[in-house]
Amino acid sequence: MNVAATLPEVTQEDRLRADLYNYLGVMLSGPPDQMLLDQTANLEGDETPLGQAIQGLARVAKVSRPKSVRTEFNALFIGLGRGELLPYASYYLTGFLNEKPLANLRKTMASLGMTRAQDVFEPEDNIASLMEMMAGMIVGRFGRVATISEQQQFFNAHIGSWAAHYFADLQAAKSSVLYASVGAVGAAFMDIEREAFRMTKAER
Repeated sequence: MNVAATLPEVTQEDRLRADLYNYLGVMLSGPPDQMLLDQTANLEGDETPLGQAIQGLARVAKVSRPKSVRTEFNALFIGLGRGELLPYASYYLTGFLNEKPLANLRKTMASLGMTRAQDVFEPEDNIASLMEMMAGMIVGRFGRVATISEQQQFFNAHIGSWAAHYFADLQAAKSSVLYASVGAVGAAFMDIEREAFRMTKAER
């Protein structure tokens, strides 16, 4: 039996949303290789703020090389002891790592059937993991497609309260070159998601 065939149909718009969440998750989890840089360089955007941000990212990706991007990634997120940015919800919301936002996220993950991969050791409330979780909820990667209400609750509780601030910091970070453009895409996308969920709530 094809398990995918038993899942509710996901609209094209939602697949595009999930693709962008997934893309941000991949870019924020590790430095891109040449193949991902080439794919990024071929992205096209429209005249919307998100489209303009995607065009800007494509232009930077076109002149980026894996070695320089790896150096940039290490300076931003790893560094000597710690990187320029700490991409964790707990840190942004409380000023400390491994605090209540992480505990709350773990409760939500358990209720939705999400588990941390065995080869991942950093806290689950990092921005890359949250982007991947949201993508998985949209397309049903955790057993079923999440309802819009569930997506909204997850976004508001674990992403919307801090991700825009984080993406703004990523744009402004002194080590950011390619990742400044990643931050611009993330910020524009978070604005769209926040407004869409707000409008959905207003229509109820």
